[in-house]
Amino acid sequence: MAFVLNVPETPEDQGSQEPSPYDESEVHHSFHQLIQEQSQLAAEEGLELQTRGSGAGALGASGGDHQAFLEPKGAAVHSSATLRILASMPSRTIGRSRGAIISQYYNRSVRLRRRASRPQLRVLGRSARPSLRLYDLELDSMTLEEEEKRVLLVKELQGLTVAQQDHMLQGMPLSLAEKHCLREEARTPRGKQGPGRPGFLSCCSRLRYACVLALHNLGLRLLSGLHALAPWHYALKRIGGQFGSSVLSYFLFLKTLLAFNALLLLPLLAFIVGPQAAFPPARQGSVPTFTGLELLMGGGRFTDTVMYYGYYSNATLNQPCAGPLHGSQCAPAAASLPYNMPLAYLFTVGAAFFITCITLVYSMSHSFGESYRVGSTLGAHAITVFCSWDHKVTQKRASRLQHDNIRTQLKELLAEWQLQRSPRSACGRLRQVALLGLVWLLCLGTTLGCTVAVYAFSEFLIKSPMSADQEGLLLALPLVVCLLNLGAPYLYRGLAALERHDSPVLEVYVAICRNLILKMVILGILCYHWLGRRVDALEHKCWENFVGQELYRLMVMDFIFTLLDTLFGELVWRLISEKKLKRGKPEFDIARNVLELIHGQTLTWLGVLFAPLLPAMQILKLLLLFYVKKTSLMANCQAPRRPWRASHMSTVFISLLCFPSFLGAAIFLCYAVWQVKPSSLCGPFRTLDTMYEAGKVWVRHLERAGPGVSWLPWIHRYLVENTFPIYLVSALLLAVIYLNIQVVKGQRKVISLLKEQISNEGEDKIFLINKLHSVYERKERSRTQEAVTPPADHRDAQ
Repeated sequence: MAFVLNVPETPEDQGSQEPSPYDESEVHHSFHQLIQEQSQLAAEEGLELQTRGSGAGALGASGGDHQAFLEPKGAAVHSSATLRILASMPSRTIGRSRGAIISQYYNRSVRLRRRASRPQLRVLGRSARPSLRLYDLELDSMTLEEEEKRVLLVKELQGLTVAQQDHMLQGMPLSLAEKHCLREEARTPRGKQGPGRPGFLSCCSRLRYACVLALHNLGLRLLSGLHALAPWHYALKRIGGQFGSSVLSYFLFLKTLLAFNALLLLPLLAFIVGPQAAFPPARQGSVPTFTGLELLMGGGRFTDTVMYYGYYSNATLNQPCAGPLHGSQCAPAAASLPYNMPLAYLFTVGAAFFITCITLVYSMSHSFGESYRVGSTLGAHAITVFCSWDHKVTQKRASRLQHDNIRTQLKELLAEWQLQRSPRSACGRLRQVALLGLVWLLCLGTTLGCTVAVYAFSEFLIKSPMSADQEGLLLALPLVVCLLNLGAPYLYRGLAALERHDSPVLEVYVAICRNLILKMVILGILCYHWLGRRVDALEHKCWENFVGQELYRLMVMDFIFTLLDTLFGELVWRLISEKKLKRGKPEFDIARNVLELIHGQTLTWLGVLFAPLLPAMQILKLLLLFYVKKTSLMANCQAPRRPWRASHMSTVFISLLCFPSFLGAAIFLCYAVWQVKPSSLCGPFRTLDTMYEAGKVWVRHLERAGPGVSWLPWIHRYLVENTFPIYLVSALLLAVIYLNIQVVKGQRKVISLLKEQISNEGEDKIFLINKLHSVYERKERSRTQEAVTPPADHRDAQ
């Protein structure tokens, strides 16, 4: 007796006309209707349910209707009809076989034909229309079904244009040989096809297709060439393959800083340095000769160049001017095009900082979206093993790099998984907290001592003025600062060895925090020294040039100490570690090197107002530093002994660059522009009380110019001078950040609910399958009882 599952028919099924393949694809993706179709097929073919074994029958008899049929090991045992239904499910069909892929793209080609307003499939013969019966996946008929699907796909491809055929074939997850065969079959004329038939290509079409193909190949080669011209493309891949994502994050951060400095330098060159170099001011006195010490000291011949603030004039350019009249700028001639240098200097620096701020916020949000994804990391090991290899790689060197990358990623994933499975005991955690508190006290005491030393030495330099022949003493303060910045991190590293953190990521974050506190506090003391003490001490001199030269010397000394530490310090430490300690090569100190980059970038932002070409120096420094660090890394360092995945490192680096570094530099420059009186002997603001007054002078000129530009003074008065728009923009920015955080939290919550819903759906399917088992077992038992029990009339006859 065959069993038919009674499911109510839909109105579409009651019609006499067979549905189109597009409608049947909807049926194919419905679990409920798949059960209906397979059950009807079983009824038509007279499918008999197989008898169950004694163990399964006993289990069904004792368990009732609500028990699942399980093997001794816990695996579900299903009947042949149930297995047929399960094999027909979309999740077990699409992506498993080539026939399923061909069927899937056949449905896509049908939809593409409909969008192109081509004839519907209803006008074709019944033999050219697929049915859900083709998805009856019996093993003995698999080859026949695949060929039928292939023929249907070729017929649909012949009804498409050449461009549509190429686009469809390119997206198919098939081998190149299969795609080539499908393309040849789709473009080969079948039977008697005239020139107007879809399978025929005329000479013009072939020529056009050849031109399009040639241009496409040329575009692909150009794109691959541009990709190869990316800065340090191969070097970064090699570093990531050998040392992992943690060390690679340092070099990616260096590359990001290079882009930031290039973006900062462009407006300065275009609107400040370029115009002033085209119209140089009249020189006063003799020009000092170049001695070579300028490269180290930053003074001498460099003082009267576009390098420093004091060289820029306070006059309107491209017209002769004998000197300022009553503290104002020169009046331009009637036919000249004036260029207000003070206004251009102030607005260009402000605009450059604003562009940098926008870029930083965008980079931070983008990095946040890349690293802190709301999805889970379940299955990352399987994805890395089975889906990471790029089969387009043919060169031996590239394949070796990819092999190293995958191996390193697996090490990092396994180390992170092992760390999560080995928690520390309560006593061990208490001992760790006490040790952390002691180490933090020692580190903070070291930071306080370094800060007091810098402050005392800067006060000593102010109270003991130096003569002109003692110019070498100007290097004393940068030398002390660089020595402290170099020695203190090694002390922190020695103290960190006592902590023995379980997580390498936490160890790096703690080291970054300690080094950041040291460098930011020292820079705060230096800012107070420059704007609070040096301005009063250099009242009758160009103090802006002095501050610019101090920052120049700090950058040069910082670079020299970094080179010495890289070339000799890491080499000596490697020899000690290999020869004496027998530990092998040391590891790359990510925290100290990253904080050196942030410290150098902070110096650049602090000095933009006083030395507009400092970003160019920073670019040159970063370029040299990349190759020096890369060479030292390959020769003196090894991969981390405890591999760890730096999934959030880029976000942390950009955040540290934005908030302590850029925000501090912006506060420093705003204080210099709004509160500090400029020098009366040099610079574009020499006749003003503050640099900000250049905007007020410009507004007064606009008010006298006429009503045509009256809206500009209104914008300056109500949007620049008034503090309310600034607070409003700040509040809006904070609100946007808060809303983005809440959106991310909401997305995580929604994803958790969707995961729970998917789990419930799986349980529902298991429940339905168990119900089907119960129905099958009841039918089987009733049929068995009918076969064993004699009829009532036969018993009466006896």
